[in-house]
Amino acid sequence: MHVAMVGAGRMGGDMVRRLLHDGHHCVVYDRDTAATAGLQRDGAHAVASLAELAAVLSAPRVVWMMVPAAAVDAVLTELTLHLSAGDIVVDGGNSHYRDDLRRARTLAPRGIRYVDVGTSGGVAGLHRGYCLMIGGEADAVRHLEPLFLSLAPGADAASATPGREHDAGTAEQGYLHCGPHGAGHFVKMVHNGIEYGLMQAYAEGFNLLRLADGDCDAEGEDAGAGSYRFDVVEIAELWRRGSVIPSWLLDLAAAALLADPTLVAYAGRVADSGEGRWVVHAAVERGVPVPVLSAALFARFGSRGRAAFGDQLLSAMRRGFGGHVEPGNRHDGTT
Repeated sequence: MHVAMVGAGRMGGDMVRRLLHDGHHCVVYDRDTAATAGLQRDGAHAVASLAELAAVLSAPRVVWMMVPAAAVDAVLTELTLHLSAGDIVVDGGNSHYRDDLRRARTLAPRGIRYVDVGTSGGVAGLHRGYCLMIGGEADAVRHLEPLFLSLAPGADAASATPGREHDAGTAEQGYLHCGPHGAGHFVKMVHNGIEYGLMQAYAEGFNLLRLADGDCDAEGEDAGAGSYRFDVVEIAELWRRGSVIPSWLLDLAAAALLADPTLVAYAGRVADSGEGRWVVHAAVERGVPVPVLSAALFARFGSRGRAAFGDQLLSAMRRGFGGHVEPGNRHDGTT
């Protein structure tokens, strides 16, 4: 299939390589010519502009964008100057689903079809494949199916769910038409909210294990009840085998701990790329409780020092009503 990729970064570039490996003809454009030069050596056709990209594609043109959400509208504005009725534009980045609805409405009068594809797989997707969550009109999605089949992991990526052995759908291949415009990015938004929650659960659990040899804060008969020095590297490896909490995230945690159990190379300032906020907003709009997902998002804010002043105020109020002083605080008479 003839397809163009706009954005040849970490994911876009590897998606092109996966498509090339499956025999697709790929045109690539990126402002960073070094990124497209590497792909050209792999067999892609690198172009210097969106106008050139549109000119070398056969109709109906298929253009897949893998650019930051904030850049999509600017790319679309320029790109669509060179497209015609029947062409298909795919946004495979992390756009907000409401933006998908607006873009689809804007393009519809010109007959340009818009498909949103939430893409999960990260930097390992070249070899593992990409989980694709798709929104858009059925005919456009069907036209793109050869691309989805090449990019997705395939049925062998996981064993069949009992009861589905004879009722296989595209989800078993790793892609799914989730609904109309915006549905793909809505599902991806929730996926990323869950990702936040899972990561936070692993992080908190391993932090407790690492600090289990510290002093207990409990009073009374529980005071001093158990101090343990756990090997978190071995526990991470243990949990990967036979426990009920294995995942690729646990695999990544185990690898990071093995490389450096102290994680000294990491400052612990965890960014959020937007989807975690969006999923909380969507839940509030619909009155749906998501306490774990929202707590994970707020924990990321705290990791960046956004809770420091509030913590200081807590300490000040505690000293004010109870005379409690922080150990080592300049008010307690120690140095």
